[in-house]
Amino acid sequence: MQRYSILWADDEIDLLKPHILFLTKKGYDITPVNSGADALDQIKETPFDLIFLDENMPGMTGLETLEQIKATQPHIPVVMITKSEEEYIMEEAIGAKIADYLIKPLNPNQILLSAKKILQRQTLVTEKTNRNYQQEFRAISMAFSEEMDFQEWAEVYKKLVYWELEIEDTIEQSMEEVIEMQKDEANANFSKFIAENYESWLNDDVPAPVLSHDLMYEKVFPHLQADQPLFFILMDNLRFDQWRILAPTINNLFNVVEESTYYSILPTTTAYARNAIFSGLTPKEMQEYHPEYWGDELEGSKNNHEEDFLRVQLEEYELPIRFSYNKIIHANQGKNLVDNFQNLLHNQLNAIVYNFVDMLSHARTDMNMIRELAPDEGAYRSLTKSWFSHSSCLEMMKLIAERGYKLILTTDHGTIRTKRPYKIIGDRHTNTNLRYKHGKNLNYDTRNVYICKKPDRLCLPQGNLTSSYVFATEDYFFAYPNNYNHYVKYYRDTFQHGGVSMEEMIIPFIVLEPK
Repeated sequence: MQRYSILWADDEIDLLKPHILFLTKKGYDITPVNSGADALDQIKETPFDLIFLDENMPGMTGLETLEQIKATQPHIPVVMITKSEEEYIMEEAIGAKIADYLIKPLNPNQILLSAKKILQRQTLVTEKTNRNYQQEFRAISMAFSEEMDFQEWAEVYKKLVYWELEIEDTIEQSMEEVIEMQKDEANANFSKFIAENYESWLNDDVPAPVLSHDLMYEKVFPHLQADQPLFFILMDNLRFDQWRILAPTINNLFNVVEESTYYSILPTTTAYARNAIFSGLTPKEMQEYHPEYWGDELEGSKNNHEEDFLRVQLEEYELPIRFSYNKIIHANQGKNLVDNFQNLLHNQLNAIVYNFVDMLSHARTDMNMIRELAPDEGAYRSLTKSWFSHSSCLEMMKLIAERGYKLILTTDHGTIRTKRPYKIIGDRHTNTNLRYKHGKNLNYDTRNVYICKKPDRLCLPQGNLTSSYVFATEDYFFAYPNNYNHYVKYYRDTFQHGGVSMEEMIIPFIVLEPK
């Protein structure tokens, strides 16, 4: 059993001998001192895991001692102990980032609990988390053998995200391989579920989730009000786990009124899913009704008319409102929008697209530095959080909250870390996306892919008469046989989208009201 070293500074330290003996028996080594000055001398000589600090000492007070400790040894947790219940002392101590605050008279268990909470938290959390996940593991695995609907699949995915984040917070992350294995199993079964049900959602009178082209009418327009603006922020590529990482920061500004999910259409790409959101149309309908906005065969050129599509959708539903649309690709665009926030208040709907997460995922593919910064799921989430904490998106949210307006936060699709290559052959007109292919005479193994030979059944443009779509499932990515090894090495362990996985298709929809 590891023993911890504690420095205890109190001018009445002799009266605390029973407490010191109690803690010694529990595995803690206590160094007692009578003053703040002695405490400062000790920490220069000896490393300590924790400091108990009496506030009311003659000479240098506890608060004064605390200030000097934090200036020289900010990493050592400090527990402030005082007889006084005066609020200003508590506020000063908390402001100085103390680890705990105890009021005399003390009892031994109170001291022990504080020490355990600070020094053994990670160990205790790890043991509890691992036990609880082991119990839940069986229940989640059994669910895969049952006939789940789209709502139940969303709940399973949320559970897996929850446990993935909990395990990430444990020492050594000993259950990491187990949760990864269970996620892989879940995605294999989810892919079968999509293959069996997705076409029916689009064509038959069956219960279906809200899909991309339903989103504005079903979940956004009902929040419109005549007397105040609604802000709609679409942060592209935002997975549900990334939302959960950003949530604590956002919760400082807003109350979460609704935390739900909806399903991205296929392909899970900006050109298809995001345009479907703003148009309220399926890709097939976009091409048929608005070829001037969405007719070009090049996927990248399909992303230039989201504002036009939103205008068309508002007219379709006879909503003659003032609206704005802003797409933030560069940092200066985000700053300019924040600076001109007042102008947005004249609109009933303000749609803002932040492209950073999409740029991050693609940069991770293309730039060695980003690949080093985000080598796995946890690092990818951390990088997203770091960006958000210093972004114009957060600055915009702060202004929205300060002015008391409702905010809807969502995304167009997620991403998945691709690990396994899948050989495919297509002609030079086949698209370049690694998670879906659209073209004629595609040649591939029919296992572990979702095949669409009749695009109109998935509400997709036909293209050539012999054209078909094939979607990568689970964590596969398409690779051409030419220069295969180089291609695989370059794209393995990168975050991609376009195919069928829980991460790409089950995505967050959050309604926030200011605190």
